[in-house]
Amino acid sequence: MEARIEAKVLAKIFIDRRLCKGCGICVEFCPRKVLEMGSDMDERGFHMPEPRRAEDCSLCGLCELYCPDFAICAREELKDE
Repeated sequence: MEARIEAKVLAKIFIDRRLCKGCGICVEFCPRKVLEMGSDMDERGFHMPEPRRAEDCSLCGLCELYCPDFAICAREELKDE
């Protein structure tokens, strides 16, 4: 008997809060609207983007490409089902 294991690739989105200045470019360019600007301010007074729908991320890399501060990256995360 053969056992089948199905795995789904999910995105894990990392935002480096030390580098991010809260400009919102990643939020604007995300084609699937995975990111949203947070309502809370950080200690520098910036509103940070937050991954609200990581399961919708296609790993297109536009957030990484357009971020002027290299503060965001999205990577594959394997999830067993």
